[in-house]
Amino acid sequence: MSSATSPGRLSRGDRLFLALVIGLPLLALLVFVWLPALASVALSFTTWDGIDLADITWTGTENYTQIFTNYPPFWPAVQHNVIWLLFTALLPTPFGMFLAVQLDKRIRFTKFYQTAIFLPMVLSLAVVGFIWEIIYNPDTGLLNSVLGAAGASGDIDWLGNPDLNLWAVLVASAWRHTGYIMILYLAGLKSVDPALREAAALDGANGRQTFFRVVFPALKPVNVIILVVTVMESLRAFDIVYVLGGGTGSKPGMELLSLLITDNIVGEAGHIGYGSALAVILLLVSLAAIGTFLVQTFRKEDR
Repeated sequence: MSSATSPGRLSRGDRLFLALVIGLPLLALLVFVWLPALASVALSFTTWDGIDLADITWTGTENYTQIFTNYPPFWPAVQHNVIWLLFTALLPTPFGMFLAVQLDKRIRFTKFYQTAIFLPMVLSLAVVGFIWEIIYNPDTGLLNSVLGAAGASGDIDWLGNPDLNLWAVLVASAWRHTGYIMILYLAGLKSVDPALREAAALDGANGRQTFFRVVFPALKPVNVIILVVTVMESLRAFDIVYVLGGGTGSKPGMELLSLLITDNIVGEAGHIGYGSALAVILLLVSLAAIGTFLVQTFRKEDR
């Protein structure tokens, strides 16, 4: 009599499949995320030039003390990250939602508009940087040419002026971020039950009232995702600033925490402990912001 696998027990092949499907991602997560994170926490209490392991010296909290009291770029970087968060939350995110609502009305050439608006997200950073360098070029750039044609005098150095360069980069970032938000909201709008809108229309609600009182509350899962994405993008903003800023995190007006980390860890200085301390600070801020919001959200759902 052939033996059959009893109910509730997995065969050897099933166990092997689960081990591969679950075990390999967990192993990759451990090796490429958690181990480097724990190593950064440990190295943040040391001084090391990144060359010889024997040169690692335990310094306690000295790196953190120096960062908070005697590291000039740190507080401007914190301020710029906060500005990045507020700008992203108040301009490209609502604008992306507005575009999603308009495109959800099935207007003509909807697919074309979606592709055109989302295209910046699929472009490589090198291409994005090249495009905006052409736009912001102080001598032959598109923006200065338009301003000159409009009667403005003088060529503005958009990326070299500490009072303007952060805002110039924020505009470039918003150009990319808007399309991403639009796609997320479009996906959420497609999942809203049409019966909700029909019921609101029968109750006499106009389009604006239907959206804010019926549709928008139904988009709560999407709103949570978008808020988390916006916070994380603002805290770890790096790529577009690195490209347009000439590959430096200490350029006046363009300091960000992620760029300071890169400068200290992979820069010529080789301050691994210093950079690790900055990375730990950024990690703690990120966990605090996202964790607090998610805990409050889940508590409300449980109630």
